[in-house]
Amino acid sequence: MTRRINKVAVLGSGIMGSRIACHFANIGVQVILLDIVPRELTDGEQKKGLTLEDKVVRNRIVQQSLDTAVKSKPAPLYHKSFVSRIFLGNFSDDMERIKDCDWIIEVVVENLDIKKKIFDQVEQFREPGTLITSNTSGIPINFMLEGRSEDFQQHFCGTHFFNPPRYLKLLEIIPTPKTDPEIVDFFMHYGDLYLGKTTVLCKDTPAFIANRVGIYAILKVIDSMQKLDMNVDEIDKLTGPVIGRPKSATFRTSDVVGLDTLIKVANGLYQGLPNDEARDTFKLPEVVGKLEENKWLGDKTNQGFYKKTKVDGKTQILTLDLETLEYQPKQKAKFATLELTKTIDNLKERFKVLFSGKDKAGEFYRDSFYALFKYVTNRIPEIADELYKIDDAICAGFGWEIGPFETWDAVGIRKTVGKMEEMGYKPNQWVYDMLDAGIESFYTAKDGVRHYYDIGSNVYKAVPGAEEYVILDNIRETKVVWSNSGATIFDLGDEVLGIEFHTKMNTLGGEVVEGINKAIDMAEKDYRGLVIGNQGAQFSAGANLGMVFMYAIEQEFDEVDFMIRHFQNTVMRVRYSSVPIVVAPHGLTLGGGCEMTMHADKVQAASETYIGLVEVGVGLIPGGGGTKELAKRVSDGLETGDVELNALQNAFMNIATAKVATSAHEAVDMNILRAQDNITINKDRQIADAKETVLELANAGYTQPIQATNIKVQGKTGMALFMAGVSGMRMGNYISDHDLKIAEKIAYVMCGGDLSYPHEVSEQYLLDLEREAFLSLTGEKKTLERIQSILTGGKPLRN
Repeated sequence: MTRRINKVAVLGSGIMGSRIACHFANIGVQVILLDIVPRELTDGEQKKGLTLEDKVVRNRIVQQSLDTAVKSKPAPLYHKSFVSRIFLGNFSDDMERIKDCDWIIEVVVENLDIKKKIFDQVEQFREPGTLITSNTSGIPINFMLEGRSEDFQQHFCGTHFFNPPRYLKLLEIIPTPKTDPEIVDFFMHYGDLYLGKTTVLCKDTPAFIANRVGIYAILKVIDSMQKLDMNVDEIDKLTGPVIGRPKSATFRTSDVVGLDTLIKVANGLYQGLPNDEARDTFKLPEVVGKLEENKWLGDKTNQGFYKKTKVDGKTQILTLDLETLEYQPKQKAKFATLELTKTIDNLKERFKVLFSGKDKAGEFYRDSFYALFKYVTNRIPEIADELYKIDDAICAGFGWEIGPFETWDAVGIRKTVGKMEEMGYKPNQWVYDMLDAGIESFYTAKDGVRHYYDIGSNVYKAVPGAEEYVILDNIRETKVVWSNSGATIFDLGDEVLGIEFHTKMNTLGGEVVEGINKAIDMAEKDYRGLVIGNQGAQFSAGANLGMVFMYAIEQEFDEVDFMIRHFQNTVMRVRYSSVPIVVAPHGLTLGGGCEMTMHADKVQAASETYIGLVEVGVGLIPGGGGTKELAKRVSDGLETGDVELNALQNAFMNIATAKVATSAHEAVDMNILRAQDNITINKDRQIADAKETVLELANAGYTQPIQATNIKVQGKTGMALFMAGVSGMRMGNYISDHDLKIAEKIAYVMCGGDLSYPHEVSEQYLLDLEREAFLSLTGEKKTLERIQSILTGGKPLRN
């Protein structure tokens, strides 16, 4: 049977239910979102003369929940218009609508009796064969089978999304003994391909995999902190980006999620795991109990481990002293070990330095990680039969870059086992058996496919489904055909090349530009096409501002001119080469990264692409073809040949306000991506998808494009319109004098310069104007001040 999901019913519209509904709307599925009917009227409803029978009242709870979700930050929808795909109703009036649904997801409160009542209603209307799942995080899945029909049981399992569902990639699939194996296979595939998830098959054990290991890791961090007499600021410094974790690290994450959530899960684990050797770790520290008593639960109560306050009109962040329970100014944490890692961009290499630290930071890392390593070895086969599932779950659910087993690989298993024993963290016997068999790592790559050590058979096995992905790290040893310090060119197979950047934030300096030109040369000579993409945290933060600043400060304007000209030529080669070139942006894609993307034959964007032309923030204009390209796209998009000034004005404002799209779908609205560009929802599949797009273009008979010479520009007419609006903003003090000067430069380029009337010009004509404007701004003191502010403090300066 071929299953298709066209309509989904989400039962329960709380924080999780409403956001799960939004994510299904994101992928184009029609959603029915239902919740309970209110028991009494609000004061506002009474004043309007409404009754409990009015539809607006009966749907009030579900409507308010969805409204709150749509307004929340970060946004749960890729595009606000997608909310139209969600139908709202209630359990009393609309449950019969589930008969038309392909998948029914229960997301009501964590109360088994309430869930059973909902399932009783579901059984009345659900069509046989319809998928039915629960999003529970704390109730054993098999408890929900009681009293259910055989067909229900065969099509039922747990599908545990993580909050927020749009952004956290984990989807845990938890079958029962009664679940049809084909249903499990379907969910594993659908979650990956359509929902963009890392789907992990779990056993029906307390908290499944991610929360079991993740909560242990958090509580062990607190334990290590207390053991070493450290403070909140120090721990958040040590457990954030430096070890491949989110910026919010440990305690800020707790504040965002809510300490009550951590307490609830930890208490559930302590009670539900009488035989866990580390059970006492789940016993909450006394200080956490005091925070709960004080209702200092984090952001939801305006204070937790951190508290925002106003001092002299300025926001100040205070940190909780866990000894005195008093808030004090945030302290800057410094450790010698961290200083040693500042120049190490590779996370796995960084871990080696962190673990060998001689200071308190090194002690902390060894104590907390060695305990975690021991813990995960003892969870096999209890919570998972295969070790990769633990790493996949913790990375996708908690936002870690690498999981515990991969981290252990990085620092050396054999090297650390003895030290772990000395500290009382002896791992499970199977680790020793593995080492005795001469196997030194948990993971390896064979033929470009990720393999894991299988404990049962004592051999490496391929991770299921891994052959569908192109993971650059897995082909780094065998498929590199060229590299320099900033870029690497891979043979992706099927006569397609790929180039990745690996500078800091993947900025586009001389080495990267050299690599792109080299990749195009090679592709044009011996291959069918090229993918420009990488699998770093960000696609590219833009040009290397440090070089621009250095040359500008020394007034080496010929060098600046050469840099811009060379980058423009490179970007134009991306557009006008003899082979198809596909760019695969994801994450931050700013400035030059955005310009590179805009010049691709086709874009294979990740859905989570935050893209825009942001050069105004550093006192410049887009100088790598971005300003030219937006003007060209406005001209190309008008069938009549008459440039509509509103469209040009929108393009101008996108540059002048440094607007950044918060999804690939928003980027289409901004004309940065085109309707014909592709979007990949699962970033792990992006390079493979981009390669397929290259082959599609090549197989369709790709012909090298010809540079445009018919771009319609408005000349002084357009300039006058733009400057009238911008001058008004200056008079209202919305922008500075320097902002006004930059806006004049943008308008000058987009309107074709000093032309008396509308005219048709070439791409090269606009590129020359763009370069001249960029170059002139590098000679401005206020521009240099803006660049310096970004380079030294990472913060934009408004001057």
